[in-house]
Amino acid sequence: MDAQSQRDQDLLARIGVAEIERRDRRRQRRDFRIALLFMAPALLMVCGLLLAPVAFNIYLSLTNWRKFTGLDEFIGVTNYQRMFGNPFFGEALFNTAIWVVASIVFPIAVGLGLAMFLRNVRFSNTFKNIIFIPRILAPTAVGVLWFYVYAPQGLLNRGLSMVSGQNVDIGWLYQSNTVTPAIIATFVWQTVGLVMVLILLGLQAIPRDPIEAAQIDGASRFQTFRHVILPLLTPTLLVVTILSVLAGFTVFDLLWVMGASYPGQRSLSLAVYMYFEAFQKGSWAFGSAVAVIIGLVVLCVTWIQALLQQRVDRMVR
Repeated sequence: MDAQSQRDQDLLARIGVAEIERRDRRRQRRDFRIALLFMAPALLMVCGLLLAPVAFNIYLSLTNWRKFTGLDEFIGVTNYQRMFGNPFFGEALFNTAIWVVASIVFPIAVGLGLAMFLRNVRFSNTFKNIIFIPRILAPTAVGVLWFYVYAPQGLLNRGLSMVSGQNVDIGWLYQSNTVTPAIIATFVWQTVGLVMVLILLGLQAIPRDPIEAAQIDGASRFQTFRHVILPLLTPTLLVVTILSVLAGFTVFDLLWVMGASYPGQRSLSLAVYMYFEAFQKGSWAFGSAVAVIIGLVVLCVTWIQALLQQRVDRMVR
């Protein structure tokens, strides 16, 4: 037994195990109070700016408050019953599902294609900067810009007229079968730059050894991409999917600027429906109920994605 072990044994014999455990508990409580003191400003900000407004919004959805004159009587789940019985809510929910799917499929597909193409191309940085520029623009400005592109006498119709040799006068944002694809194309144009950058970072993190081994074994480019690159890129794609889902649920600027005459339009989403009911019609409590539903849906989707993230992490390891 060395000298340190002998001193430990002497200390245990002198003060006892129970006293050492009490000292450890006192030290842990002291460390916790010190850590809580340092975290107090952040906890106050989270409670004041996040938790308290969420709790107030939930309570507000259970009242019949319509104006900034104070809370009226408690009415329970009446707003939720009214919401689920409103046909515009079903339309907004369906359109939001379309937006979520579109915000996942198209930006990821286009961003992945651009990332693979620009990985080993000359002047790739120039092309990357050009593709990323729309991301730094405000969504409202992008909506106004593309509103004039899609106008009956806008750039798109003029270009189609020049190509076809006939006068094209399509109201892209005024027809139910074209307004959603038009706004989705604008959304993809703005967000694909960020998706491309994230995927490029994921590609750079992939080790070269598995790719070189597949090439030595005679695998084609497509086989290498499908069986080597894509599985190793799955964690990055999952992160991009999470960001895309959140963007699909909360998209508002483009829909509000480029659409018109809500509700009843094909581009009506839950976020737009909430804003229309609360700020246009003055039904603040009803709008709060819509916001609660949006939050619950986002939490459920995020929980499912967290489970998928854990499964992917186990597969990669």
